[in-house]
Amino acid sequence: MAKKNQSKRLTNQHKESQGVVGIFGENAKSHDLTVGSISLLVIEHLQKEYPQLSFSHRTSISKEEINVALQKAHAELGQTLFVTNSSIRPDGGIIEVKDDNGDKRIVLVSEAKHQGKDIENIKQGKLVGTKNNQDLMAAGNAIERSHKNISEIANFMLSESHFPYVLFLEGSNFLTETLSITRPDGRVVQLVYNSGMLNRLDRLTSANYGMPINTNLCTNKFIKPKDKTIMLQATSIYTQGDGEKWDSQNMFDIMLDISKTSLQILGSELFNQLTKKN
Repeated sequence: MAKKNQSKRLTNQHKESQGVVGIFGENAKSHDLTVGSISLLVIEHLQKEYPQLSFSHRTSISKEEINVALQKAHAELGQTLFVTNSSIRPDGGIIEVKDDNGDKRIVLVSEAKHQGKDIENIKQGKLVGTKNNQDLMAAGNAIERSHKNISEIANFMLSESHFPYVLFLEGSNFLTETLSITRPDGRVVQLVYNSGMLNRLDRLTSANYGMPINTNLCTNKFIKPKDKTIMLQATSIYTQGDGEKWDSQNMFDIMLDISKTSLQILGSELFNQLTKKN
């Protein structure tokens, strides 16, 4: 009951602050900020909205820390480590909040990846390929490196009931609609969104169990196949769908929404701080 009441308290507090205020103005797209810069703006907003809580931002988590977290979840886990100084560094870093016991808990992990320059190349009249005679470049596999960071954060948060990992995608390898792009000479090139040569979204949706993209999936799901109970930690995957760049305000709004979901789930463990009188 305490957790439910605390979630309601956090929701009401957000309503009283009138939600997210536009911080980038009408020209958000001209503010080509990195996801790391936006993450710092998110923590600044959280500190203002929840002054009773202590937030911090860091750029990496060591494999040693991850192993310690795994050992706490189960004694057989987190036993192997070959490179003692290895770590993961998500693009946007990690935002944490201190709970009532003084432990830091993750509320947001963010990354942004661009893959596929076909739209830009076509608009510029640039041909690609080994012989420079193709309109489209076969999609690469660089994006799949994101799976490593996702898996490591999932290991680190194995004992949590939320997974606030958000991945922003942009570029022609992440289309969700077919586009027609005109070259400078007037020729129209079609980018078919479900082409196996072009689209790489299916190589990432294993990180959200095939659930909808452009959706806040921060709250872990518990499923019961047969006689088992399994916890799913799903990445919240967002793509523009038309290959265009993300604008900073939209990224900020999504990152803040996921952060607030984390705080609501952690509600009962932040209770003492949030009920203190200013």
